Formats: sequence, C-alpha cells, structure tokens
Amino acid sequence: MIVRSLALGEFIGVSAFRLLAREALLGLLHGVWFGLLVGVIGFLWTRNPGLGMVLALAMVGNMVIAGVAGASVPLFLRRIGVDPAVASAVVVTTFPDVFGFLLFLGIATAMLSLLT
Repeated sequence: MIVRSLALGEFIGVSAFRLLAREALLGLLHGVWFGLLVGVIGFLWTRNPGLGMVLALAMVGNMVIAGVAGASVPLFLRRIGVDPAVASAVVVTTFPDVFGFLLFLGIATAMLSLLT
C-alpha cells in the first residue's frame, strides 16, 4: 500500500513520522485483536495459560514490527533514491519474519517458568 501510494504521489505533504505512527497504531490494534485470538486458541489447545500469553505478546509485537517495517522501508528506500517497488518487497517480508521469530523466542525464553 505504501509503495503504491508513493508511486501515485499520494503522500505529498504528509510527514513520515505521522505515517509511521499511524502504521504502528494499526499494527498495535491488529496485534491486540489477533494476539487475543491466537492466545486463546493456544490456551485452549494446550491448557497452558503461559503459552497463550507468550503467543499473544509475540503476535502483538510482530504486528507492530510488520506495520512499521512496511511503512518505513519504502520511505527509506525512496529517500536514498532507490525504487521502492523493486527493492522493498524482500526486505519488508523478511524483516517481520526474522524479528517476529526472535521476539517469539525471546518472550518464550523470558517466560520459560510459565511454560512448564
């Protein structure tokens, strides 16, 4: 969506900070909704409230990371003179995958006592 909007010139006069804040807020809202859903499913499946909490927190963080990366990478690429339509797809896909996985493992490690 960001790449398309950049190509069509729809962001003229819109600050990058405002755009990133909006995407982070949308990521947070989606993360809370999907985090609750995945957390409840994880709890019902395993009867372990710790696992449900780890899944929910990781989902919230992953959605925020995805929203911010999806907006910031194309804006950054455009700023440095690289066509965002060509270069951003791989980075925008990889960034949330890698950091979401690390976030999940980090939260699970920090809350290991709740998982047993």
